Amino acid sequence: MRKIIVCTFLTLDGVMQAPGGPDEDAESGFEHGGWQKPLDDDEVGPAIAGWYEHSDAMLLGRKTYDIFASYWPTADPANPFTERMNGMHKYVASRTLTSVEWQNSTLLAGDTVEAVRELKASAGGDINVVGSGDLAQTLMRHGLVDEFRLTIHPVIIGTGKRLFAEGAVPTALEPVSVTTTKGGTVIGVYRPKGKPSYDSY
Repeated sequence: MRKIIVCTFLTLDGVMQAPGGPDEDAESGFEHGGWQKPLDDDEVGPAIAGWYEHSDAMLLGRKTYDIFASYWPTADPANPFTERMNGMHKYVASRTLTSVEWQNSTLLAGDTVEAVRELKASAGGDINVVGSGDLAQTLMRHGLVDEFRLTIHPVIIGTGKRLFAEGAVPTALEPVSVTTTKGGTVIGVYRPKGKPSYDSY
């Protein structure tokens, strides 16, 4: 069975919105777009590339799809990630789109949760949910996320969309690997392992 893997950049206070640029996602008046780039270092890129070694598809919400589809088709071909992003299959979950134009993209029609269950059961490599916070939270609520791959950067911005927003499903996580780059970014891979346990001192 294919794994569904949530991959995203986070600030220390859990914000995932618009890491890649000031104009990436200004929804709700967000003014901190582009917070990730100044914190990049030469260890983050190779780690992220490794997240795609066993994946042959991405699962995207509409907003992330729009951002990627406006950038990657004309991105610098010298960037080794350009060919990878354009060549991978993209599954797009949207209630508003009627078609998707980016190469190798498929629009998921009907019930997203059921469509993802069918994708998990199909033949192929793992599927990375990139960004797509609303979609990731829906999949979490239905127990469809097999792994989280997160880069947690040393910055607090105090506002913006969060991966684990208010009302997220309480979940215990098993650390698979956790490393810290020389720039202070934590690269963590975690797997859900049921409900949290509680105790007192």
